[in-house]
Amino acid sequence: MFKKTLALAVTAIVATTMAQSASARDQIRIVGSSTVFPFSSAVAEEFGRSTSFKTPVVESTGSGGGLKLFCAGVGESHPDITNSSRRIKKSEVELCAKNGVTDITEVKVGYDGIVIANSKKSERVQITLGQLWLALAREVPVDGKLVANPYKMWNEIDPSLPAKKIEVLGPPPTSGTRDAFNELALEVGAHSIEFMKTLDKKAFAAAASAIREDGAFIEAGENDNLIVQKLDANPDAFGVFGFSFLDQNSDKLQGSIVNGTEPTFDLIADGTYPVSRSLFFYVKKAHVGVVPGIPEYLAEFTAEKAWGPEGYLADKGLIPLPDAERAKVATQANTLANLTM
Repeated sequence: MFKKTLALAVTAIVATTMAQSASARDQIRIVGSSTVFPFSSAVAEEFGRSTSFKTPVVESTGSGGGLKLFCAGVGESHPDITNSSRRIKKSEVELCAKNGVTDITEVKVGYDGIVIANSKKSERVQITLGQLWLALAREVPVDGKLVANPYKMWNEIDPSLPAKKIEVLGPPPTSGTRDAFNELALEVGAHSIEFMKTLDKKAFAAAASAIREDGAFIEAGENDNLIVQKLDANPDAFGVFGFSFLDQNSDKLQGSIVNGTEPTFDLIADGTYPVSRSLFFYVKKAHVGVVPGIPEYLAEFTAEKAWGPEGYLADKGLIPLPDAERAKVATQANTLANLTM
């Protein structure tokens, strides 16, 4: 009994010490997804202008990198919020709990499409997810077996594709965009290839999302703006990134037509565009009331003037949640409801 009481006392002291450490910081710190970064930054800037709180510091670290920082602990040295272009994984929730981050609020921000874009200096491309997988997979079927990807040119996959070298700039493994691209584009594309249907579940999973490493796919880091700049400089290359970056650079870039569907605001919103995903951010409840302004930041983000259909985030390319879902998520955010998996 004494040991149990002592353990509880130690836990309480550690928690109090961590909270006091966080209180030394008077500015919200946000990390995470490069896709959510422009939306989070816009809210942070408006929050700083319209309230008495300091403008939050927003860093683009990638979804995986942000969740790793977020889950590392409680206190001044750890971020308060992390943005993510995919939902938090069970393993990440467990990592958080292991490090004392036990109360988390999940906020579903809206929707986004992952585009395959190129410069307007080149022709717009129509491509299927199967063709995209054949272009980027590490191994592809040839004569009834998987071999190292032999395709160097797009038109070697299909004569309808450009007679140009396969060169695709995309996100690294730490990015939520990469996770979503693997799941929604590459794995779906692999399913459309007859040979891949003959593999057992384990073999299929291993082959479907393994991207080639011979220079055809180039990891361009977490800065999607850098991909945009490189595409403008190299009209023969393609890039993989969120719709908002295409929307903000529509004077220079065009999205490929995927499985017969254009990447437009409306077609992503209604689920017609095949490579669509949800966006999130996560709040560390232990820092609420300690680092000033967190509830007020949540109120700004979930206000209709921000994330509604006519809000300033829609102007930046965010696809809003449907009205009923948006109202539900706003309530969950502003009451700091606990994450449920």
